[in-house]
Amino acid sequence: QVQLVESGGGLVQAGGSLRLSCTTSTSIYAFNPMGWYRQPPGKQRELVATITNTGGTNYADSVKGRFTISRHTVNNTVYLQMNSLKPEDTAVYYCTGRRLVVGGTSTYWGQGTQVTVSS
Repeated sequence: QVQLVESGGGLVQAGGSLRLSCTTSTSIYAFNPMGWYRQPPGKQRELVATITNTGGTNYADSVKGRFTISRHTVNNTVYLQMNSLKPEDTAVYYCTGRRLVVGGTSTYWGQGTQVTVSS
């Protein structure tokens, strides 16, 4: 069973930093791309950042220059380094990965980790 397990969320003051981790139960190369989404309270889920198997990255405009997505292939882990956090970054953050399956692709999601930024 394929699993994505997030960790690293918590409560931080505005201006602070957090690093989220997402570890896959299978080789990280099985997923392309991997990424992070977030769902603020009362709002829809939105893209934060993605990373491809060749290392290409993409960021939402709201986090450019503050967040960095990276991956450690030996540990099968994707990271989201979040700096200069703002109260509007408060959300449940979800790790996601797209994988080739018979007949097409399938998208996998982690269980989510809460990030709360206090003003």
